[in-house]
Amino acid sequence: MKAILLKNNTLLIFLLLFIGSALLSDSFLSGNNLANLLRQTAPIGLISLGMFLVILTGGIDLSVGSIVACIGVTFALLSYELYYSAGLLLSLAIGLGIGAISGYLIAYQRVAPFIATLAMMTIARGAAFLFSKGAPITVGEHSAAILALGSATILGIPVSAIILFVVFALVFILLKYHILGRHIIAIGSNEEAVHLSGISVERTKFMVYAISGFLAALAALLMVGRTGVGTANIGVGLELDAIAAVVIGGASLSGGRGSVFHTLLGVLILGMIGNIMNLLDVTSYLQQLIKGIIIILAVIFQKNQK
Repeated sequence: MKAILLKNNTLLIFLLLFIGSALLSDSFLSGNNLANLLRQTAPIGLISLGMFLVILTGGIDLSVGSIVACIGVTFALLSYELYYSAGLLLSLAIGLGIGAISGYLIAYQRVAPFIATLAMMTIARGAAFLFSKGAPITVGEHSAAILALGSATILGIPVSAIILFVVFALVFILLKYHILGRHIIAIGSNEEAVHLSGISVERTKFMVYAISGFLAALAALLMVGRTGVGTANIGVGLELDAIAAVVIGGASLSGGRGSVFHTLLGVLILGMIGNIMNLLDVTSYLQQLIKGIIIILAVIFQKNQK
């Protein structure tokens, strides 16, 4: 067991934080709190899985937080015109499309990922404010079923968490057994060699950013399901939380190396940090400071162990 923990730094950090949280607050291990933790963690988990795939290729996606805002507002507006399933599918398609535009710019027009996704971040956020006129939009009665995503449980497990675990399993299978997954990892390790071998680097990158946009849209729907409201102010900083989760999970920002399981642990670590500080009534301003310090320490620990 000791050897396993020493070889899995993220797992060790997770266990230490879990035990510490349980000791600091009697409420931490309650069923309601753990369900709430999973419910709150699910959206950032989906975004982090998309970010993980992007980072594996050596890229970055700064647009995901703004996609969340844009899709949240879009779905809320569509809920007055379309029924639940149609609005949901159209919202997911729009998220996929925004990611695909970023992928096209990066893969086929050779725009740097930072610049391309920064531009899409600005466009998506601007569209959210334009469509909503800066005001929160309550979900219409045609799509009230979306609220089940935020509140419903199956055997005590939030539906949103089940969706996260299903996507996690799909990403694991993609990277472990599918040729696209092998191409993603290979591009991050040595893009030039992959290109010379005849593999379409452009198509792979395009697909990765499209997947990231799709997962950000799915995260937006989970967040709307929890609050019942679409607002242009939501999702600010989510891209940074996603990057932090991936880095805490031990992935290399230069690409080619990382674990989807450790990324999920990184998400749960961030979720637990926020959860225990809320239970201890730590102010939001101090929470940001403490979270930043813990992230730095975790990354330093990971680096030193390697």
